[in-house]
Amino acid sequence: MTEILLKNADLILTMDESRQELSRADVLVRDGQISRIGRGLETQGEVHDASSCVVTPGLVNTHHHLYQTLTRAVPGGQDALLFGWLQTLYPIWSRFGPEEMFTSAQIGLAELALSGCTLSSDHLYLYPNGARLGDTIAAASELGMRFHPTRGAMSIGESDGGLPPDSLVEKEAAILDDMIRVVDTFHDSSEGSMCRVGLAPCSPFSVSRDLMRDAALLARDKGVMLHTHLAENDEDIAYSQAQFGCRPGQYAEELGWTGPDVWHAHCVKLDGAEIDLFSRTKTGVAHCPCSNCRLGSGIAPVRAMRDAGIKVGLGADGSASNDNGNLMLEARQAMLLQRVANGADAMSAREALEIATRGGADVLGRPDCGRLMPGKRADIAVWDTRGIESAGSWDPAALLLAGPMTVKHLFVEGRQIVRDGYITTIDLPRVIERQNMLARALQA
Repeated sequence: MTEILLKNADLILTMDESRQELSRADVLVRDGQISRIGRGLETQGEVHDASSCVVTPGLVNTHHHLYQTLTRAVPGGQDALLFGWLQTLYPIWSRFGPEEMFTSAQIGLAELALSGCTLSSDHLYLYPNGARLGDTIAAASELGMRFHPTRGAMSIGESDGGLPPDSLVEKEAAILDDMIRVVDTFHDSSEGSMCRVGLAPCSPFSVSRDLMRDAALLARDKGVMLHTHLAENDEDIAYSQAQFGCRPGQYAEELGWTGPDVWHAHCVKLDGAEIDLFSRTKTGVAHCPCSNCRLGSGIAPVRAMRDAGIKVGLGADGSASNDNGNLMLEARQAMLLQRVANGADAMSAREALEIATRGGADVLGRPDCGRLMPGKRADIAVWDTRGIESAGSWDPAALLLAGPMTVKHLFVEGRQIVRDGYITTIDLPRVIERQNMLARALQA
């Protein structure tokens, strides 16, 4: 039996059913689970002093493209809208291979971990030069991150009227075969699982109607979740209406892409009827505020979604459209955008942090994560409030208003992967050096 005790935290934000906040309290971890939360707890195991710290559940990232950490700030894409941005980057991504996928995933996941993230999804939808989903799964396993990779796909290339170059698309029969392979090989549905696989055709404008429908049927047969991009910007809506004769929400519903086992990224342009549809069907949303700002896509109607009872989590999205992977900054941006759109009282710092923790876990079908409660997984972030960011703060719970954006300690399944602000499980300076070398080679 392995025990860890986080002792004497200034404040514990549990995100439990009553959103309880405990001052001067302890968290006892036993064998990867939270055993007890309270005051005066003792252990014969490892003790971490959490005084002057706020303890929260680990943050949850519901949408990412980890491979994109190799293509940050590409000049041709810095000021482009979504479709032009994609057309700039596709030729670069077509030169990736297994090493690029593995290294970029390690960098992206390490960056997330330093921002307090313990569980991340990833949407990998291109597989050039022998790259496979297992490359990213290996990266997450080495780092120690809880991981929800999705087997994405593109099947409609430029010669068939799609956006991606033909070199990046796959035959649909081969896509479905590999979806079966990765689920059978890597998916673990058990409580406390460190790896769950989803199926994720890239978008309605890069795959056929048949593949969308077949992927939904396969996911239900295998008992895994479904993910794609939807209603990201005005171009997306125009494409759906021109090609399918309907709005994106209706297209998704017709093909079986609504339900509690589905979550869609972005949803910036959902209208009232689509919000009602998502609420009625318990369909989830990955909100990516920084990427939406960077690409000029707009402000997602998160306040209306939350008020309608829709499950909403946060997504960093890829670093080619966000530039970083700090989930605390993402939560702050989500809060600020809802205030811009709806007034200063539209979203509190506590609610935004709830979306970043419990909200994301619920979107990914992980009620065992995203909250600090006995019996839940020991995914825990410890935030030191002695720094300059918190100086003068009257409310330590308002981390998103006045608090650190980098975590002090981070535990995943009770294993410490960040200690005093440094990754413990991989040689991060060496990985950064390798990443920069690969980026320079892509520019040559």
